[in-house]
Amino acid sequence: MTQKEYNIGVLTPPIESAGIIPLSNLIEILKILSSNLYLITGGNSFKHFKKDTNIFTYEIKFSKGKTIIMRILKYIYFNIDEASKILKFLNGIDCLMFFFSAEFQLIPILTAKLFRKKTIIIMTGSSIKTLEAKNDMMRHGLVVLRFFTLLCADKIVLYSNKLVEEFGLNKWEKKIIIAHEHFLDFNNFTVTNPLSNRPHLIGYIGRLSEEKGVKQFIKALPTILKDNQNLHAFIGGDGELKGAIETSLQEEKITDRVDLIGWISHDDLPKYLNQLRLLVIPSYTEGLPNIMLEAMACGTPVIATPVGAIPDIIIDGKTGFIMEDNSPECIAKNVIRALNSQKMQQIAKNGREVVEENFTFEKTVKDWKLILQNIE
Repeated sequence: MTQKEYNIGVLTPPIESAGIIPLSNLIEILKILSSNLYLITGGNSFKHFKKDTNIFTYEIKFSKGKTIIMRILKYIYFNIDEASKILKFLNGIDCLMFFFSAEFQLIPILTAKLFRKKTIIIMTGSSIKTLEAKNDMMRHGLVVLRFFTLLCADKIVLYSNKLVEEFGLNKWEKKIIIAHEHFLDFNNFTVTNPLSNRPHLIGYIGRLSEEKGVKQFIKALPTILKDNQNLHAFIGGDGELKGAIETSLQEEKITDRVDLIGWISHDDLPKYLNQLRLLVIPSYTEGLPNIMLEAMACGTPVIATPVGAIPDIIIDGKTGFIMEDNSPECIAKNVIRALNSQKMQQIAKNGREVVEENFTFEKTVKDWKLILQNIE
């Protein structure tokens, strides 16, 4: 096949606002490489793409159950709904891609396989590890479901070779392709405020949920702030932990030095990132966080746990800072270390150069074209 001759379907569950950017990136790439592009999704993600005349969109409905039994029944219904939508265009596609929670889409994958269509699972992270961080009992059954889903898939896309071991995918190594859908607008995500001019401010920006480690960051803040009397912090984002975080800030008596600023739109991100001297990513699990790349493009040093593809991008003391784990003690020790580093200016410069070299639209399109050629 040559460029513009692929017919591609993409299936993804409804995505929160934070996940729209990765999906938008993938769609923009596939629009370049496909003659026909079909998208099955729901919720805000369906509304986001519905008006795009270059995409055939199909809506799926999704609601969460409260009990284990209800969650299982709604999941089965949801998978059947996905499969029924796939049947509407399956004869006209070359391959079907599964994005976000892709490792659990067994019924749609089996449907595609019955029609001899190529299937690609794009693992943006580990749903199992996310459920482990939340101590969710559903993870035990989903481990079995994941096994059969990965068994049926033709290819599995990961962001890094490091994730093979981290996500427990060793037995599927022959199916694995390393690629990402990340690219940045370097006119928007750029340095507008040099690091030396920025206020004494550190921050977290992301989903307020257990797997992101934001509660551990909050617990570390009293030690960090005590060591730096002029330092302030902010927490940007929304999620189920918002109330608990507000309570923790009050209990630690640091509300006067820590702002909980709520959701930040993607358009406003560069403004906030250009205020920070350090962005903290204390996650238990990650794929390849967009916010890390966006911060580096804005000349903002990042300190993060060594999970997902983060160690491929951040080399401690050179392109950012790595902390051994996300215990409050470890976060505090390493944030203080980073703030005291004499290399911050050079690290900011190095980080910008890394993302400029590796996360352009042109390079990402080229990588995905090779993927499509290799699954024929």
